[in-house]
Amino acid sequence: MAQAQQNPQTVQAPAEDENHIIAERRAKLAALRAAGVAYPNDFKRTDLFGDLTAKYGAMTTEELEAAAPEVACSGRIMLKRIMGKASFAQLLDGSGAMQVYVRRDDVGEEAYAAFKAYDIGDILGVSGTVFKTRTGEISVHADAVALLAKSLRPLPEKFHGLRDTDLRYRQRFVDLIVNPEVRDTFRKRSRIIAEIRRRMDAQGFIEVETPVLSTAASGASARPFVTHHNTLDLDMYLRIATELPLKECIVGGLERVYEIGRLFRNEGMDAMHNPEFTTIEAYQAYTDYNGMMALAEDLFSHCCLAVNGTTRITYQGTPVDLTPPYRRLPMNDAVREYTGADFLACETDEQARALAKSLGLAVEDPEATRGRLLVAAFDAFVEDKLIAPTFVIDYPVEVSPLTKRRPDAPHLVERFELFICGHEYANAYSELNDPIDQRARFVQQAQQRQKGDEEAMMIDEDFCLSLEYGMPPTGGIGIGIDRMVMLLTDAPTIRDVLLFPTMKPLKDASAGSDAGNQAPETAANDAKAEAEKIDFSNVEIEPLFRDFVDFETFSKSDFRAVKVLACEAVPKSKKLLKFTLDDGTGENRTILSGIHAYYEPEELVGKTCIAIVNLPPRPMMGIDSCGMLISAVHREAGEERLHLLMVDDHIPAGAKLY
Repeated sequence: MAQAQQNPQTVQAPAEDENHIIAERRAKLAALRAAGVAYPNDFKRTDLFGDLTAKYGAMTTEELEAAAPEVACSGRIMLKRIMGKASFAQLLDGSGAMQVYVRRDDVGEEAYAAFKAYDIGDILGVSGTVFKTRTGEISVHADAVALLAKSLRPLPEKFHGLRDTDLRYRQRFVDLIVNPEVRDTFRKRSRIIAEIRRRMDAQGFIEVETPVLSTAASGASARPFVTHHNTLDLDMYLRIATELPLKECIVGGLERVYEIGRLFRNEGMDAMHNPEFTTIEAYQAYTDYNGMMALAEDLFSHCCLAVNGTTRITYQGTPVDLTPPYRRLPMNDAVREYTGADFLACETDEQARALAKSLGLAVEDPEATRGRLLVAAFDAFVEDKLIAPTFVIDYPVEVSPLTKRRPDAPHLVERFELFICGHEYANAYSELNDPIDQRARFVQQAQQRQKGDEEAMMIDEDFCLSLEYGMPPTGGIGIGIDRMVMLLTDAPTIRDVLLFPTMKPLKDASAGSDAGNQAPETAANDAKAEAEKIDFSNVEIEPLFRDFVDFETFSKSDFRAVKVLACEAVPKSKKLLKFTLDDGTGENRTILSGIHAYYEPEELVGKTCIAIVNLPPRPMMGIDSCGMLISAVHREAGEERLHLLMVDDHIPAGAKLY
């Protein structure tokens, strides 16, 4: 097999025309159909490759030869080496890979000829005996082979050691076939969820299910997806949280409940966010946020130990110790530690706004309160610096409408968020159980919504009614399972731990696209090549400037071509995208641009844009923006439209515009 691995027929040569390859494979399938042997269903697998290795790996060659265990295995052909009257293949099943030895004299001349014509990617059934090669590799010596499923498409070369993340996410099935580390990630994800369930059940929690569709989007500050129930003629929302119905269970006497399920938020996508994601929310009567801290420590440390064998891991190059206990840090203390600013010492909101401006925070809301400005300062200056597991506690009441106030400080609430490696992983409260206070806070949220805040909560009348029957003191927590999996598997983006992340279609589905049936590169090229009819009849152009500018003044602006190395949404900002750019100097440049309403970050990675690079740094959300990306802006039918200026990718980074 060593020879086969040195010169494997793993993939077709890049120069081969894929359409020709597909045509050849379809012709082979047609021949199989004509012979009545296409897609048989009579092969019965008895053994997995992983089990064979575990069972027979310790046996000597002689012992295995004497035992000669008979097996029936199946899997996808990943490697094949034809060597005259005998050949080798490597098959992949759900447990791993194994070498198969096929000899003409053992399987028969007709079957051997058929085997030689099989393609990489075909699904093969093999019956035979287990043996060890001279190098000690467990293998199967075939006495019969059968084609179980024909692969009509080749595994493209680019999928071998795949680096194109867009293609990986769009064709996860191919990604799983050729990248064992990806399969391992999703096995670990399953293990983590199973361990969470096991841990929760062991502590007396019961798992329940709550509605995905609701008439009020509440339980979190998020923009919901809207749908319509035809029979009831009623607009409904996909749930943004499971919190309120779970607390209704607490009211009803189910004192420890949890739910693992999908949530849906109509928001942007970046390395930490996907419109649909998985959480666990848990609620326990007769405890508070301190009890939830203990629960969070237990779940994170236990799951880490279960999948990694240790609580000391490395995430994206940064060592992290998940061994409890974790640091407790009041939010105001955190901001004071990193900025020197003390927002709670401000006696008025006006003083707090002045303090925020002195830190370089853009205060867009002229009525911004002390509490909201404290949170903004934390987001801008502290969050990304919290590497070791840290419970940030004592949040302002303004941003915590479902949380019980601190008795000794009514402007603060008993809430924490867990931060690890600069990201939030859990959110927990001492749950508000005062029905009068809760309704007042809902009303406040509704007022914010009327002012245009699409993320403000709606009033949930059923929940308000339930509180009037009395809810005992309760602690509640929500943990992002996708983020936990990212942390425990060292995955850089949430898309790496979602089997099917949300992706922008390559072509407009309404145009009758068959992009899903094409190779990704073909679909992408077709999308680019498709002639687009553009209607400019409703375009409104801003009048040209009447004042002339002399050439010397104009030439002071340094316009350069820049390559987008990375792009991500700025946390807590609806508008800003953070660009990491190659400007040709050898040092990355950071520019923030308020174009998130028009583009998702993943669309822009790899693009060549134009920027002014000699503007002074401008602090935005605690980040220095060093320059300005150029966009074309116009109005169309009264609505503002924006297009980021993107140029030919052949233009190198740093090229100067004249």
